[in-house]
Amino acid sequence: MVDYRLGEIEMRFADLIWQNEPVASGDLVKLAQKELSWKKSTTYTILRRLCEREIFQNNDSVVTSLLSKEEFLAGQSEKFVEETFSGSLPQFLAAFSMRKKLSDKEIEEIQRFIDENRG
Repeated sequence: MVDYRLGEIEMRFADLIWQNEPVASGDLVKLAQKELSWKKSTTYTILRRLCEREIFQNNDSVVTSLLSKEEFLAGQSEKFVEETFSGSLPQFLAAFSMRKKLSDKEIEEIQRFIDENRG
């Protein structure tokens, strides 16, 4: 089961992989050194963690994703709503809109989504 929680540094590294995949692990070390100022050992440690969490894989020294960024973010959002609002999307939207007024465009997009997904 995928753990959809990533810290800020792990997320920056994941973005680096998603933007460059498929990427040779040696090239990933160079990218992480350039973009994140990481040493080789740090890159491989974080990569191993993300592979253990079934987000990426490192086969034959080529790193690819098991989940697209969109799939990961969807799972992360779903987990947040489940843990914070007992899985209630209406409760989430109510809480969200208490602090931020929805624009007409956002309301139209939400309505379109509802209409398209109505059983």
